Amino acid sequence: MLAAHSPLAERMRPSSLEDLVGQEHLVGINGIIRKAIASGNVPSMILWGPPGVGKTTIANIIANEVKRPFTVLSAISAGVKDIREVIEKARFAPRTILFIDEIHRFNKSQQDALLGAVEKGTITLIGATTENPSFEVNSALLSRCQVYTLKSLNENELILLVEQALKKDTSLRERKITLQEHQALLNISGGDARKLLNLIDLICESITGDIVITDALVVEVAQKRISIYDKNGEQHYDIISAFIKSIRGSDPNAAVYYLARMIEGGEDVKFIARRMVILASEDIGNANPTALIMATNTFQAVDVIGYPEARIILSQCAIYLASSQKSNASYVAIDNALKIVRETGDLAVPLSLRNAPTKLMKDMNYGKEYHYAHNFQNNFVPIEFLPEELKNTKFYDPGNNAREEEMRVNLRKLWKDKYNY
Repeated sequence: MLAAHSPLAERMRPSSLEDLVGQEHLVGINGIIRKAIASGNVPSMILWGPPGVGKTTIANIIANEVKRPFTVLSAISAGVKDIREVIEKARFAPRTILFIDEIHRFNKSQQDALLGAVEKGTITLIGATTENPSFEVNSALLSRCQVYTLKSLNENELILLVEQALKKDTSLRERKITLQEHQALLNISGGDARKLLNLIDLICESITGDIVITDALVVEVAQKRISIYDKNGEQHYDIISAFIKSIRGSDPNAAVYYLARMIEGGEDVKFIARRMVILASEDIGNANPTALIMATNTFQAVDVIGYPEARIILSQCAIYLASSQKSNASYVAIDNALKIVRETGDLAVPLSLRNAPTKLMKDMNYGKEYHYAHNFQNNFVPIEFLPEELKNTKFYDPGNNAREEEMRVNLRKLWKDKYNY
């Protein structure tokens, strides 16, 4: 039994699958995790999902249900030494479950330290992450784990959590608390059960006597008590949006300001750098191809350096990208091409462009009348490469960007006769 002064989210943490709200696709009657628990054969796994949706709770429930030794490490504070100590102890406690919260924060060497023990079954690893494990967990470790995606809790599930807390929590059920309105609770919590329950806790701590929970009351309490920058909340998305749009709009001053907001709020350094890599291709592209190199190098550098020095590298890159010429031609081109592919399906590749490694294929005219571009003037051959149904379709247009226009000027001359472009 947790003490009354423990956070409400901890007091209400379920200890069995029957008490868990949400994630029916994993823990419902036909859920794969429920089946694994029932069989006693729980695999190493990565639980991927937004904050406050039950990753830690599910790990605790698994350990409780299968009655195995359970060890918890936080990737924020644990190192290779801590991992090795857990593995050594697990040799004398077979099938120990090791839960690592925020496993995406482990670097490669820390993740590598887990490989042998996971592969041999010395430990069953359960990692929790809010970041895409394809990017943040190295492939060797990922191949040894099942990845289960958790969903944000929906409106009905969140309201159910509040109602359960008001009825079941020892402290709250002794008071007269009425849930009259819930929209502000839902908006502020954003599908995060922990944030939702802790907000209820804040309201109840702020008011003595009877409480009628209204949207106005929730907003008033939240403005007074919730941090101005929540890495997992609305501010997180608002600030990164402003940061990206400032760079896209070529305003280095605003870009650095919003960058400082994120750094001061403790934003994940790789999250910021990753967004700049995407922007370098989406919004700058071939107007300045070096931007993608710069952003990629920044991502690699800050991953090695970390805070506080990483702030300098991030600032340099943000200013460079904001000051660069812009073009979204490549971004528009691939989206236009994808749209056509989805609409037209698998159109036949022209025979002249097909590979002909066998005599049968050559007899079927595969590769016939293919013209090798380097045998022609300016390395250009005026033939159609697209399927017949898409003849003369243009996906790429450099538009009015001076740098990209300069890069493509010779090719555009060659296209003139072919496409009247």
